[in-house]
Amino acid sequence: MPTLLNSCYYRLPIPYSLKIAVWETLLLSNFALDPWLEGSLLHRIVGLLRTWRSGSALMTYADWIGATLVALVLGFSPFVSTTLIGVLLLACSGFWILLTLSDDPRQESQPLATPIHGAIFLFGVISLIATALSPVKMAALSGLIKLGLYLLFFAFTARLARNPRIRSSLITIYLLTSLPVAVYGIRQYFFGARSLATWVDPSSASADVTRVYSYLGNPNLLAGYLLPAVIWGLAAVWIWNGIFPKMLAIVTFAVNSACLVLTYSRGGWIGFVVALTAFGLLAVYWWSARLSPFWQKFALPLTFGVLVALFAIAVLFVPPVRDRVSSIFAGRSDSSNNFRINVWMGAVRMIEAYPIIGIGPGNSAFNKIYPLFMTPKYSALSAYSVLLETAVETGLIGLSVFLWFLAVTFHQGWKNLERLRNQASTEAWWLMGALAIAIGMMAHGAVDTVWYRPQVNTLWWFAVAIISSYYQNIDNR
Repeated sequence: MPTLLNSCYYRLPIPYSLKIAVWETLLLSNFALDPWLEGSLLHRIVGLLRTWRSGSALMTYADWIGATLVALVLGFSPFVSTTLIGVLLLACSGFWILLTLSDDPRQESQPLATPIHGAIFLFGVISLIATALSPVKMAALSGLIKLGLYLLFFAFTARLARNPRIRSSLITIYLLTSLPVAVYGIRQYFFGARSLATWVDPSSASADVTRVYSYLGNPNLLAGYLLPAVIWGLAAVWIWNGIFPKMLAIVTFAVNSACLVLTYSRGGWIGFVVALTAFGLLAVYWWSARLSPFWQKFALPLTFGVLVALFAIAVLFVPPVRDRVSSIFAGRSDSSNNFRINVWMGAVRMIEAYPIIGIGPGNSAFNKIYPLFMTPKYSALSAYSVLLETAVETGLIGLSVFLWFLAVTFHQGWKNLERLRNQASTEAWWLMGALAIAIGMMAHGAVDTVWYRPQVNTLWWFAVAIISSYYQNIDNR
């Protein structure tokens, strides 16, 4: 009888509305953080300096001063040392604290935090616990400080980007900065560039290919840096008004795309293809509301098919592309593949040894623990995979929270895209670009380590901040 009851119970259909309710609850779809914040310690701190701010003439332009700091990070990162980038991030963090302490919550029409903030905060807490329980606490503390700077950069940028003018200005500054970087990279291709590392298997057909790296010193890093510029450059074609701005947007897209391809970074190519496909599908979805019923039904699959066909033609008929793509499936016979496989195996052994909460964040902690698990002669600075690295640093708990953060981010982005689509707002193009960039960077990060370099990591949190900046309170939707 219990068996019969159990079988009947499990055959009962779960109402579709209940499934949706559970899904939206899990993704914080209808969860407003502001009421919770009003009863928290943070709410008591916010506004402590509002009297001082109200009497300061300089703080009248506080948001634009903050935007200048973010612009310095975006404008200088390809050309300066990581130390200087860290100083600029520290300045952004300090100014965010000053703005938060001097805000008047009663006059703020925008929410203080979003569900994305909540997911990121939880990941930060898990990283803090991982640091406290790390077998190499001081090394992990160094990584935690770096992670904290990135998270505060996200919070600072998300706050500023709620202003559409600031949002557009910051993206424009990044696009204009990417142009000389890409132009110099293309120049290297035509005039030669000395390889600074073993970037190509010497026994492969691509051994003599010039891989450009511009000012960043590494072709994989350059590809990761240019990926957002390709997508936002394409989005700018529809946002920037006037013939000359649109021509500039087209040039930006073309030049950055050409330079990214010339890096011959297989991970960068994967991110490039995934991001372009995602952006193309989002763009078709955006237009589909204005199409006939036939095209509303078939536009997405046809667009996907055309994009796949174009990429297939490039692989089949462009020899350098064919050689690099075929090397992805060469297994251990390709030296780069063999290196990554050995590093991934070492990372898996680390996860097995520290499965719950990991070894703590940062490459310093990784460098102290990895030699105990590495395959001989295969030293590495990281796990060469964002997901593996997250599991190594914060365990399976941290990996689960990170995946949840990604789900919350994409869900919130999609909800706001639907709202802007109904309003026919062109601001949605920046949002579509940010969503495609995040997807592409995750695809690249699945097989490479450049995601953790400040030149790329700041762009990741910048894209997430752009997605977060479109959030509105439930009552305002």
